[in-house]
Amino acid sequence: MTTTLAPPRAAARASGAASALRRPGAGVLGAALVLVAWQAAALSGAVGSGLPTATATGAELARLTVLPGFWLDIAATVGIAMAGLAASTVIGVALGILIGSFEPFRAATLALFEFLKPIPPIVVLPLMVLVFGPTAEMAILLVVLGCALTITIQSTAGVHDTDPVALATARSYGLGRIETLLRITLPSALPFIGMAVRVSAPASLIIAVVAGLLGGAPGIGLSLYQAQAAGNYTTLYALVIVLGVLGLALQSASERIERRLLHWHPSHREGAL
Repeated sequence: MTTTLAPPRAAARASGAASALRRPGAGVLGAALVLVAWQAAALSGAVGSGLPTATATGAELARLTVLPGFWLDIAATVGIAMAGLAASTVIGVALGILIGSFEPFRAATLALFEFLKPIPPIVVLPLMVLVFGPTAEMAILLVVLGCALTITIQSTAGVHDTDPVALATARSYGLGRIETLLRITLPSALPFIGMAVRVSAPASLIIAVVAGLLGGAPGIGLSLYQAQAAGNYTTLYALVIVLGVLGLALQSASERIERRLLHWHPSHREGAL
C-alpha cells in the first residue's frame, strides 16, 4: 500500500483556502454575539437608559438609508478622507524621496519628525476652523496634516533602505538619476509606502469624522454631533455602525490595492502560496 503525499505548496494552498473559508464564518459569529450582548445590555438597563436596543438601532439605520441627506453625508466624509489621503500620499512620497536621497536632509529632519509624531492633528483644529471655517477644505487639510507625516517617514525609510549594491550597479550601467529613481529606488521603497498608506487610510476617515464632529465640517461627523446634541441616541448609534462599516470597507480596499501593486514582493508571493 502506497501513500500519496500532497506537495507542500499544494497543501499550503489547501490550508489557506480552508482558513479563508473559516474567517468569514468566525466574523459573522463574533458579530452575532456582540449584537446579542448589546440587546441584552440595553433591555436590562445595566448600562443606563442612553443605550438603545440593537433592534431599534437597526430599524433607525434602515430608515436613514432611504434619506438622500444620509448618502450625501457619506459621500462628503469619504470624499474628504480620500482627497486628504491622496494629497498626503503625493506630498509624503515626494518629501520621502527628497529626504531619503540626501543624507544631510535626513539627518536634519530626524529630530523634527520625532517631535511631530506624537502631536495629533486635532490640536490645530481650532486654528483651522478660525482660518478656513467649517468647510470641506478645512477637513481635507486636517487629514493631510494627520497622514502626510506617517507617509513621509515611511517613504524616507524606504528610499534610505534601497540596496546600495543595486544603486552601484545602476551607476555602473550609466543610468541617470531619474531612471535610477524609477527603476531601483521607488520599487524598493514601495513596500514601505504601501504599508504607510494602508495605515493612514482608516486614520484619514477618523480625522474626516472628527473635523465634522468638532469643527462643523460637512459629513457624518456633523450628523453625529447633531444627533448627540438632540439626545437622539438611536440615530447616534446607527451612524456609529455606518462608520464601522466604512472603516472596514476602506481597510479592505487599501489592502487589496496594496496586494495588487506589490504582487511581486516576497511577502505577498508567500501569502499567495
